[in-house]
Amino acid sequence: MSAVQRRLARFNRTFANRVVGPVLTRMPGFGAIIHRGRKSGRAYRTPVKVFKRGPHYVMSLPYGPQSDWVRNTIAAGGCELHTRGRHIRLHQPHVFTDPQQTVVPAPLRPLLRRFKAFDFIELRPVETPATEPVRP
Repeated sequence: MSAVQRRLARFNRTFANRVVGPVLTRMPGFGAIIHRGRKSGRAYRTPVKVFKRGPHYVMSLPYGPQSDWVRNTIAAGGCELHTRGRHIRLHQPHVFTDPQQTVVPAPLRPLLRRFKAFDFIELRPVETPATEPVRP
């Protein structure tokens, strides 16, 4: 990550995410990842760009796979996604590089290409067990 990207990431983490995050996460295609710090155990909320890929969720990593939220998610084996009023528990994180950005809708590829966002993380929703009917 370049010095400019690091400064932008720091600015977003300390200011922009707090101001724009609550509004942005209600918009289509966006969400917030709720994750816990690897050392502190503190809960964090990070706005992300979300794409569906079959039943899985994919997020672009414009600051790379070494971002704190990505490392926290991998260490914990999952996280929670809040998107459009829904809360989805996710697990089995898989980080990958896709230079052709095939997981991204075609209209968004030029924008992500401009930011050199070729890294992604894919997570699977946790299956909630079906509840058994109560027997009298």
